[in-house]
Amino acid sequence: MDQPMGHVPREPRRYPWQVPDSGQLLLVVAAGIWLVAAVTQTAAEGLKDPRIAIAFGALIAFGEVLRLNLPGDRETAPIGFAGALAYALLIRVGTHFVQYSAEQVVTVATIGMIIGALPHLAAGRPARVSGMATRLLCIACVAYIFRPLASNSAVEKHWGLAVALMTALTVLALLLEAVLTALLRVDEQRARFRVALVDEMRVQLPLGAAVGASALLIAFAAEVMGLAALAVFTAPLLVTQVAFRRYAGIRTTYLQTVRALAKVTEIGGYVETGHSERVSRLAIAIGRELGIHEPELLELEYAALMHDIGQLSLHDPIPGGATVLVSRQDQQRIAELGADVIQQAQVLDSVAEIVRRQNEPYRDTEASATGRAGFSEPPLSSRIIKTANAFDDLVGSSLDPGRAAAAVQRLRLDTASEYDPTTVEALSRVVNRRSVIQM
Repeated sequence: MDQPMGHVPREPRRYPWQVPDSGQLLLVVAAGIWLVAAVTQTAAEGLKDPRIAIAFGALIAFGEVLRLNLPGDRETAPIGFAGALAYALLIRVGTHFVQYSAEQVVTVATIGMIIGALPHLAAGRPARVSGMATRLLCIACVAYIFRPLASNSAVEKHWGLAVALMTALTVLALLLEAVLTALLRVDEQRARFRVALVDEMRVQLPLGAAVGASALLIAFAAEVMGLAALAVFTAPLLVTQVAFRRYAGIRTTYLQTVRALAKVTEIGGYVETGHSERVSRLAIAIGRELGIHEPELLELEYAALMHDIGQLSLHDPIPGGATVLVSRQDQQRIAELGADVIQQAQVLDSVAEIVRRQNEPYRDTEASATGRAGFSEPPLSSRIIKTANAFDDLVGSSLDPGRAAAAVQRLRLDTASEYDPTTVEALSRVVNRRSVIQM
């Protein structure tokens, strides 16, 4: 997804040059068509095993009410997803052999999701339709594969075969969720699919393992414990979800603290209002363009937000805060002072190093000409910040395409030594996408 260079709302789908999210629309339409067909078929056949359907529907709704946001603004509903998967994989409840169809699974799961989304809508929070559609498609795939096989005597009587089949389908559902979510992030953020998929699997793996295990335990334990298995085996997942929620909350608070710290330079009049935020968003856009993974993107965001904090040590502010217009010695002094401030936190050493080296030249032409050793290329994140900061110093909050193109061309003239040509060309692509959509 392109990042703005003007001061705009933070929601990732509200930037002025962003095209409609066609991937989300396609996903929701596909889930809607599947849902209409399932509801029609269920209505024609009648609801089978209504007591079981109501119990699992209530569990799914409860899970949707308690859905959470993982790092990277990923919305998930672990309890609801586990309940829906268990309902799709159910064979027996006590001594009763269940015989409902895949269409009924889709219908019950959808009703549960809708009921669970109502409290969020009432509180003014978004419905997150794309996340619900993703989960519904994963559940539907499992149900349409497994429900016809559930009545097979071989699956019913052979425990080992049932375990293998149900485990394989659970893994399939979790992988499918990761793939669909990665495709959505590619559509929203213009990230590379391979990078997005790896990031999704890294984030989703711990919680996904808990979801899959809970679904399987509920499906198998229901034969012995009946519907009480829902409460017994949902409890550990609820505890796990609480831990993830606390982790996500701590991370959000940490980022908010960094943002507040970055505002100090603006309040003090050292940089233009919105400069740190614009540089941060632009740096992230360049990072995604270059295929940087999410953990490194987070460090890049921290460093970009605080890249000018060293200016607080200056006796007199730089006019407009444009460090690109001062000498290299002054630039490096500001970077060193900023890195020292960041290092005091004792948990952001890598971020401090990025800030420390943000003003170093991409290539030491003198060392290359004389063969002098000792020069090391700055980290990619430092090179990105150097490019993004210079661009914003030249363009500011203006969204004029001509001014942006001129700034990119000026940076291109210095790619022999000062600016990494790879980051400048990535910047050019980001700027061009914005200009084309605005025209």
